[in-house]
Amino acid sequence: MKEFVEFIAKHLVDNPDSVSIEEANPNEKTIELTLKVGADDVGKVIGKQGKTAQAMRTLLTAIAAKEGKRAILKILD
Repeated sequence: MKEFVEFIAKHLVDNPDSVSIEEANPNEKTIELTLKVGADDVGKVIGKQGKTAQAMRTLLTAIAAKEGKRAILKILD
């Protein structure tokens, strides 16, 4: 899942080297991913009215559901 989000984010931004993702497991059924991008690229990852970020969360939820888990995606400013 981490690689999937990283792949999408790197293709959305102008500076793919600034993309980093941290993964945390608050409990055994939950995966929490924190996405960090460069200051200039935050808007590209979030998208108009948050639609790009919401689409990424939807895809991540579908992947996590196949594994019987719950996924949370946080995007840091």
